[in-house]
Amino acid sequence: MDARMGGETERGVGATTPADAEPFSLPILLRFVDVAVDAMAAAREEIDGLNVYPVPDGDTGTNMYLTLVAARDAIREHAERPAPEALAAFARGALLGARGNSGVILSEMLGALARRFADPAPGRQATVVAEALVQASHACYAAVGEPVEGTILTVLRAAADAARGAASAPTADTRDVFSAAAQAAREALVHTPEQLPVLAAAGVVDAGGRGMCVLLDAAERVVTGRRSVDRAAPIGQRAPAVLHPGTAHASAGTAGTVGTAGTEPAGEAHPSFEVMYLLDTDPDGAAALRAALGEIGDSVVVVGADQLWNVHVHADDAGAAVEAALAVGRPHRIRITHLLEQAGDHAATDAVPPAVRRVVAVSAGPGLSAIFGEAGAVVVEGGPGRRPSTGQLLEAIVASGAREVVLLPNDENTVRAAQAAATTAEADDPHGIRVAVIPSYAQVQGLAALAVHDPGRSFDQDVTEMTATARHVRHGAVTIAARRAMTMAGPCEPGDVLGVIAGDFAVVGSTRSGVATVVLERLLAAGGEMVTLVAGADGGDELADSITAWVEKHHPHVDVVTYQGGQERYPLLLSVE
Repeated sequence: MDARMGGETERGVGATTPADAEPFSLPILLRFVDVAVDAMAAAREEIDGLNVYPVPDGDTGTNMYLTLVAARDAIREHAERPAPEALAAFARGALLGARGNSGVILSEMLGALARRFADPAPGRQATVVAEALVQASHACYAAVGEPVEGTILTVLRAAADAARGAASAPTADTRDVFSAAAQAAREALVHTPEQLPVLAAAGVVDAGGRGMCVLLDAAERVVTGRRSVDRAAPIGQRAPAVLHPGTAHASAGTAGTVGTAGTEPAGEAHPSFEVMYLLDTDPDGAAALRAALGEIGDSVVVVGADQLWNVHVHADDAGAAVEAALAVGRPHRIRITHLLEQAGDHAATDAVPPAVRRVVAVSAGPGLSAIFGEAGAVVVEGGPGRRPSTGQLLEAIVASGAREVVLLPNDENTVRAAQAAATTAEADDPHGIRVAVIPSYAQVQGLAALAVHDPGRSFDQDVTEMTATARHVRHGAVTIAARRAMTMAGPCEPGDVLGVIAGDFAVVGSTRSGVATVVLERLLAAGGEMVTLVAGADGGDELADSITAWVEKHHPHVDVVTYQGGQERYPLLLSVE
């Protein structure tokens, strides 16, 4: 069953978490990655604006966000596996998806946490959390060629030290540890301009450190149920997120104020290229490469374990940075970015092709794929049990060849992956591709949005019209219970017929037609002029015919349109407009 089983309040998360709950229990970890990704998405632009070190390229927030998304996608794909396997997938996903200097460091932190949580060594859970943060801090410092204070490393170390101190109390639990860590991180962030002159000169706190605070605030929120005040300093203190250039003293303000963050301190010279790649080698090879890259460039970070490593360096000679890897192993997925272009010195280009708009739609069945395809959309196969990843959606965006892309996820659980793919596509494209995600939570909403798509309108007008149409579609579905469960409509047993309205189980019954008519009656209660039915693979045609006859009898003034969707698990999808 894929519909939502009801909302979970923040208070509920904290209230139902045992005082010394396992920090790595999968439900808690899955909740954490969702909260962390959402929080980082909300703070991404602010963090990008703070980004002046090591290079003022304005992408720290984006890189940390995309790294988190990769880790989340990986663990969600393995959520049904045993905890050690899910944690290993989490660490590997972060490693493979790490982007940028701060993203690579973040991946090492997440990997170290996962390794400690998967370690069966005994210990109080509060102690395990503290040890995990301490080990993560040590691993991150070790991964960086020349650690610099006043950065994400400093903030993480302060959090780890505070966690260790909190865990030493005999009655401490995981809530105490995460709360202490988050508080210490916020306090450490306030002082980063005092440790790194480039921050004081630009009038900002460290971008990576701010991202670390967002992450630890999310962890605190999940285990306590409390939302911390989203600022760079604890309540009652003044946060120097905006400093007068040339000083290191606090002024009134919060970390949300960017000030002169986008400017580069005068006289600063930076390497020309950011070089990143994955490397197949052993730990000795990784250590040798870290030393070699230190002679070639700066901002060296080499993270990983066993035979797979993620490498990051800023260098003037990008070729030498890659060749150094050939001496110790096999580099692949090589990515070279011109830092000056990232920082805003884009070369003028008259060769950018004129805007061409395409729609990318996620389809849950072969019939739906045909419908979307005939309407001109680029189709990505999806649906319950095989939802597309961020990478697959990104590939479809790029493959469309368009300068403007409208993305229809058509599934609530795919919306986040779609937003991450859109952000990545825009960040990766030097010519400024525009990607808009229509928040379509159901296939029928996607069909309605695509019906009003008009490439002759401006991009913003087209997106506005499609979004409004999708939101005004009242949608439902009929499915079959696969297991015993408690729904919003009461308990269900395997084989019961379930009616879904707006993503929630609202009806439990014994016959498909009976449940379908109840669902449709409720959808029509607020009025409507047209009913859309999408027949599924398992008896959907007969069910659609039955419901069509019911509408003609009971609502003769309402039009009915039926499509052969061929989707699995849902014999019938319904909508009212």
